[in-house]
Amino acid sequence: MDAINYEEQPGTGIVIVKGRECMIDGKGQAIPLTNVAPADKLQDELVRKIIGFAADLNGRISRFRDHTMGDLCSFDALLAQEYGAKIGGKKGNRTYQSYDGLMQVRVQVSDRIEFGPELQIAKSLIDECLTEWSAESRPEIQSIVARAFNTDREGQINKSELFMLLRLEIEEERWKRAMEAIRASIRVTGSKEYVRFYSRRNLEAAWEAITIDLAKA
Repeated sequence: MDAINYEEQPGTGIVIVKGRECMIDGKGQAIPLTNVAPADKLQDELVRKIIGFAADLNGRISRFRDHTMGDLCSFDALLAQEYGAKIGGKKGNRTYQSYDGLMQVRVQVSDRIEFGPELQIAKSLIDECLTEWSAESRPEIQSIVARAFNTDREGQINKSELFMLLRLEIEEERWKRAMEAIRASIRVTGSKEYVRFYSRRNLEAAWEAITIDLAKA
């Protein structure tokens, strides 16, 4: 199919093709504006409006995150220079609090974990155990195993379910060897910092998160 030469009217979804107002459909074809259903025009306008606001908000959140981390790092450097002190524990988690004790900024460091080839050995040993136990094995153990080794949407092993296996008290020798293989497979490949914000009405009240997440706002 030959490429369509057109002049775009920014932000409208409308293009000019050979002097006619058109809209490009999902197949890349230019459809004259008069042939586009009113409901489709309205939906296109709605989506473009929302995406415009979303893109702007995304940019502002990114700038806010960068400014926040920059301000916190500057404060940390000031403490280190002036007082020879620093905030936080060994893992890098830090908490900053307002003078009145009603607002907090928390920086939490989460390790990025991957698993080495030992995990496949663990899976083989666990499968042997489940096959031998068959009907005698508890359904909840079978369920945890199935979830642990089922990859998530990013194609990663389900870490939380896998770590649940390590907490099970099972004395079978092969099971113990499987758990040792899981532990040996764990690789910490880096870390990521998360900034979270909290406030409370008074000193006796519980901390409430200030959410910057559409799903939780």
